Amino acid sequence: MVANPQIHNVNVADQRVLISPSTLRDIIEIPEAIYDFVSASRTTIEQIIDRQDHRLMVVVGPCSIHDVDAALDYANRLKDLSERVAENLYLIMRVYFEKPRTTVGWKGLINDPNLDDSFEIENGLTIGRTLLRDILALGLPTATEALDPITPQYLHDLISWSAIGARTTESQTHREMASGLSSPVGFKNGTDGGLAVAVNALQSVANPHRFLGINSEGKVSVFETSGNRYGHIVLRGGSHGPNYRAEQIAQCEADLEAASLPANIMVDCSHANSEKDPALQPAVARDVSKQIAHGNQSIVGLMLESHLEAGNQAIPEDLSALRYGVSVTDGCIDWATTESLILELSEATAAALKARAD
Repeated sequence: MVANPQIHNVNVADQRVLISPSTLRDIIEIPEAIYDFVSASRTTIEQIIDRQDHRLMVVVGPCSIHDVDAALDYANRLKDLSERVAENLYLIMRVYFEKPRTTVGWKGLINDPNLDDSFEIENGLTIGRTLLRDILALGLPTATEALDPITPQYLHDLISWSAIGARTTESQTHREMASGLSSPVGFKNGTDGGLAVAVNALQSVANPHRFLGINSEGKVSVFETSGNRYGHIVLRGGSHGPNYRAEQIAQCEADLEAASLPANIMVDCSHANSEKDPALQPAVARDVSKQIAHGNQSIVGLMLESHLEAGNQAIPEDLSALRYGVSVTDGCIDWATTESLILELSEATAAALKARAD
């Protein structure tokens, strides 16, 4: 029976059938060595969370990806840097394709790869999967935000670490999805800075769930998960200010303990922790590194928003006016600052991180 257009999909203007995840995987060939690397990188992150690897994980890279050439340029530099600090830090590149918006705006490379509201989503998925392959081929782990609950079927086999953002941490849909993700996943605190929604999310994600989604063939399916025990909290500050200082870390530890959760904390040096000023990210990172040097045991990671050039830019009508290596979403620190900061962090935390292994 044909649905009555007067009552069904009344506000839907158009529908386009999308390529299935399995078809996209067939189109973009992924060498087995890359899958092996993804698996190994996830294991390394799990070992860091379990304190079987003394290193600090650092999720670093552009706020969002809009230019593949610039992303690969950044990835090559980050790979070289990662080898210089590998004894103390485990660098993971931010490869964020989806951007949550407070109201409206550019939603990321998957939704709008042409940056012109044409919404060529199939092309965006193809570009995204190809870029992930090329970054992983360098030997560099990948991180992304799991925003649309359908997207992981297309890309998540090429992701080492995932984030659930501040706007979606409280969402049952995202908690259920994260319980089935194959990678470790960080839940950010709420936009108000409160920890309760993230703590609740960690309790939820560790448990089995059943929910609707699409399978590899693109068919609507009922998923049953076993739970993800590698969830952890990401402190990003909130409307009441930063939450990375020692007293706030101690409060987070207490809240996690009260919920019978392990004290595994990542600090996002951007967003409200930097008071939305990217230039303040190094100060946040240095404060956290001092906490580690003074004996903190709960901080397992840092996050930095970094690009080739500092700041950000609006998307111009004439795309040829885009400045190379400059973010089109949140402002970032530049490569020179990133490189010197990460080298500094590695040296400043080396002794304390190694002591954790003793």
